[in-house]
Amino acid sequence: MATTIFASSMSLDGYIAAPSGELVLPVPEAPLHRHFNRLMEATAVAVYGRRLYELMRYWDTDDDAWPPEAWEFAQAWRATPKFVCSTTLREVGPNARLVSTDAAGTLKRLKAETDGLILVGGAEFAASMASHGLIDEYHLYLQPVVLGEGKPFFADGKAMTLRPLSQELLPQGVVLARYAPA
Repeated sequence: MATTIFASSMSLDGYIAAPSGELVLPVPEAPLHRHFNRLMEATAVAVYGRRLYELMRYWDTDDDAWPPEAWEFAQAWRATPKFVCSTTLREVGPNARLVSTDAAGTLKRLKAETDGLILVGGAEFAASMASHGLIDEYHLYLQPVVLGEGKPFFADGKAMTLRPLSQELLPQGVVLARYAPA
């Protein structure tokens, strides 16, 4: 059975993006980027909500200016099977399947059928899956910045008690804090 993880970078005050949804957190430099590359390479399946999937489609493009670690991430992202849960999208890109109904049922089935790691992406989508008991771990990548406002890591409406699993200091002063539902 797979382990489902919701992982995202966030500011110290808990925001993953500006109020507009624009990504304003520091861009990972090579050593931190390689950490995210290893996470993507270890992912058996990725399950995204629409908004994050549309942002991640950036990795389906090619940019001659990318450094080697960005190319490595793009290759890992492209190779990872993706399920995109959306009622508004009509099509998705390469190596992706559209799920327009029963996202929770799809993730539950994937957990049962998959060995390894399922990466769940999108704060509101992850909150929805958590309400069904489908998130096993939360990986908070705490960036050493304060945004003051924005889109929170934990979407509104669901109170949780979490138990700490571990923490790790990463490059660029980022702290990875891992938690599981208590």
